[in-house]
Amino acid sequence: MTAVAARQHLEPLEAEGLVAYDETPKGVGRPAREWRLTEKGTGLFPDSHGELAVAMLTSMREAFGETGLDQLVALRTKAQIRAYRKRVSPRAPLHRKVAALAAIRREEGYMAEWSRAGKGFVLVENHCPICAAARTCQGLCAGELELFQAVLGARVERTEHILGGARRCVYRISPRA
Repeated sequence: MTAVAARQHLEPLEAEGLVAYDETPKGVGRPAREWRLTEKGTGLFPDSHGELAVAMLTSMREAFGETGLDQLVALRTKAQIRAYRKRVSPRAPLHRKVAALAAIRREEGYMAEWSRAGKGFVLVENHCPICAAARTCQGLCAGELELFQAVLGARVERTEHILGGARRCVYRISPRA
C-alpha cells in the first residue's frame, strides 16, 4: 500500500476521532506521521482482560494491603527475569541483548523496536498491553525497569512513559561503567 493510499484510509478515521498522529521531522520533505489509536478508537475493540486485571489487582490490594501487592509484583518480576534470561544470553554483546529483548517484547504485544543511540541504545514500546493494570498498580512499571536492567546487565532509564501522558514508552540503555 502506498503512503497516499494509507492516508486516504486514515484521514476519515482521524475525522471520527478514532486515530491521531504526531509529526516528526525527517530531513528534507514532509515530516513523518506516526499514527496511533485514540482512546475512542481503542474502545471499539473488545478488551475485557484489562477490566479483569484491574479488578484482581484491586481485590489483591484489599485482601493483602499495599505491601502484599508489592510482594506479588516482585514475584512476577522475578519470574519474568528467569523466563527472559532463558532467551537472552548473558554473554552476548549488549546490542544482541537489546535486539533479543525487543523481540520478546514484540511477541508479548508491546510493538517494540530498538536502535543505536550514541554509545547506547533506545528501546521503544509503541503499545502497552498491560496499560489498564499498570494504571491500577504502578509497581508493574517499576518491575519492567528492574527486568530490563537484570536481563541486559546495563543501565536503563525510562525517558517517555504512556502513563505519564506520552504516546509510547521509551527506554535509554547505557552500558554499565
